[in-house]
Amino acid sequence: MILVRTPLRMSFFGGGSDMQSYYRDAHGAVISTTINKFMYLTVNKKFDDSIRLSYSKTENKLICSDIEHPIVRNTLGHFGIKGGIEITSISDIPSQGSGLGSSSSYSVALIHALKKFQGQETSKDDLAKLACFVEINLCGENIGKQDQYAAAFGGLNLYEFRSDETVEVKKINCEESVLKSLEQSILVFYSGRTRRASDILNQQSENLKKTNYRSIMKQMVDLVYDFKAAIEKGNIESIGELLDANWKLKKQLSKGISDHEIDNWYERGVKSGALGGKLLGAGNGGFLMFIARKDKHKYIKEELKELNTIDLKFDKDGSKVVFSDN
Repeated sequence: MILVRTPLRMSFFGGGSDMQSYYRDAHGAVISTTINKFMYLTVNKKFDDSIRLSYSKTENKLICSDIEHPIVRNTLGHFGIKGGIEITSISDIPSQGSGLGSSSSYSVALIHALKKFQGQETSKDDLAKLACFVEINLCGENIGKQDQYAAAFGGLNLYEFRSDETVEVKKINCEESVLKSLEQSILVFYSGRTRRASDILNQQSENLKKTNYRSIMKQMVDLVYDFKAAIEKGNIESIGELLDANWKLKKQLSKGISDHEIDNWYERGVKSGALGGKLLGAGNGGFLMFIARKDKHKYIKEELKELNTIDLKFDKDGSKVVFSDN
């Protein structure tokens, strides 16, 4: 049996510029960190030649092409695995529409486990590339690349997306104490709402073909480098202000990103002491994140008491095999 643990991610700046509709003729850049919420996936040899999957539902199939789960169906097909395998997965948080990159964490975990199952080692870069290929090319999802790279590499990184399809991964150089201060300043609420990221990203991708929307995205990419400079100088409060500016820009990219209810939560959070924040992921649901001084957290929680808070810490490891008897 193979057991893989793959982290989810929290994206700060630049989301959307990792889509081909933008970076094919512009400079894409994203800053994100992985967190201590994980996708756990096991792969085990089955006693017969059938295929058994267990995720939010259970599938028992005789042939790969009958599998409903598109990531599993296409990944097994790519690996040439026709049967005799059992795949199970669980997640620390809702695995659909959370805004934490859970689908790509699943893809990376599955590929990592199957590579090990077949007796192969793989690099973080190869894991990310293959996960992008499966989701974007084989499954036909109109999504970006940041989630796959974050899940594979782990940690707080700047990802740059090139028109030749290469991705450069740059570690953020800051003191451990600054990273801890950033971690402690973050407050995250679960909206209780889920959505399909691809629905929002489809509209956003179409909009990014227009000059005015590309101008907005260019400003969001510029904020990536402002964040990098701020955290390397240890200026946490300015990060909150940058997030506020980023959120106001992001809402202009698509009508589906926010609505009256989300705007109300955000405004109440800021009035209660938050320096800035954003919805994590594509928008319209999932998790709402704020940056605030620690002494302000209790006031923000009280103001938004109808929402559940979630305790998050940063993860540095990326996808890893935690058990293998192969």
